[in-house]
Amino acid sequence: MFDSSLLIPPASIGEALPLVTIVALCHNHAPFLREALDSILAQTYPHLEVWLVDDASTDGSPAILRDYAARNPSWHLLLLPENVGNCRAFNTAFFQSKGGFIIDFATDDVLLPARVALQVAQFRAAEASVGVVYSNAELIDESGRFLGLHHRPDGRAGLRPVPASGWVFAEVLRRYFISTPTMMMRRACLASMGGYDETLAYEDFDFWVRASRDWQFCYLDAVTTRKRKHPRSMSARAYRRHDPYLATTTRVCAKALALARTPAEFAALAVRLRSELRQAVRRHAPPADVRPLLVLLRQVARRTPLDWALASWNWLRGMAG
Repeated sequence: MFDSSLLIPPASIGEALPLVTIVALCHNHAPFLREALDSILAQTYPHLEVWLVDDASTDGSPAILRDYAARNPSWHLLLLPENVGNCRAFNTAFFQSKGGFIIDFATDDVLLPARVALQVAQFRAAEASVGVVYSNAELIDESGRFLGLHHRPDGRAGLRPVPASGWVFAEVLRRYFISTPTMMMRRACLASMGGYDETLAYEDFDFWVRASRDWQFCYLDAVTTRKRKHPRSMSARAYRRHDPYLATTTRVCAKALALARTPAEFAALAVRLRSELRQAVRRHAPPADVRPLLVLLRQVARRTPLDWALASWNWLRGMAG
């Protein structure tokens, strides 16, 4: 678990508090928005820069954001006139912000009060090459009822999914284990990548791949965030029929291929590609969308009988269509 002794007030050791930027991203989060914004106000960490960004919501979200911005004059408010997607909306605030550490905060989630203080303390204790601190999260439903933990006890004194720290490039290729809403990013890490890739439909997998090539990740063994699961969330739309994110996933896998260096990394990418192919088969993805995954797999691994079967299945579906 996290060592609470790291929470020594920085002033007591002659060290200034770093500025932390919270980019609060909203798109039709009105039912959850006040709880999310109140969780920013409840932070025990005092040195915050807050950007409220509304990505052209069509519910009552803009009015709520205006109210909180009026009551908190130091907060910045950006009401985007058209929907530009998470990546571009986030970058709009990020490139204007000043914080040395950044939190990308979706306003259907909730920050626990010590979230920022704990993660800043973890960064203070870490090497300068650590670009990301992430943690455990509570999963909640639309009404705020507890559903479980992201990293669950496995009954053998471990957690599932298993967290990874250090140089985790191969791990982020092989499997999903990071709860995205729990991340705090070092500004230098995100800036070195030019922010999020605005041509993509979602940001986290691409960020993990590009960041972990040059920066270490650190797992903080604490629950810092409540992640809300509901039918309108981005994660709820993934791995469904007509998945809107498959093309982005494929493009990120292509980026990973260009960054991979070792046999272990190529093997990890092969695991990811086969996993994505299986998911595509299950949800009957169009053959043209599946084909680029098969092409990438041919470049990183010898085909197995299952790979041949998937390729044949995709070819037959394409012929039938």
